[in-house]
Amino acid sequence: MSQTVLLELSLKPDAIDSAKEVIRETLKATAAAEGNESLEVIVDDADPTKVVIVEKWRAAADHDAYLAWRATPEGASSLGSIVTGAPVTRTFEPFVAL
Repeated sequence: MSQTVLLELSLKPDAIDSAKEVIRETLKATAAAEGNESLEVIVDDADPTKVVIVEKWRAAADHDAYLAWRATPEGASSLGSIVTGAPVTRTFEPFVAL
């Protein structure tokens, strides 16, 4: 079953300008991951330090494999340099077919 993942980031105020490039570079590997179907980065209209990455995955197992890879030295990213704390991850599966 497909999975949608919301990765919520709180950016350091002094990192907003550099955040776009860090996120872009990080998401290159995410986009290339097996089972990744799409990515979108959105920002809160009222607070530019609040960013959400919307990820669509073919299956929850694909996302789990991706997370395992990110936990390795090879998969490490530089997101930690631009955020104030750990990202909040929320996962969703389809509920009502439209």
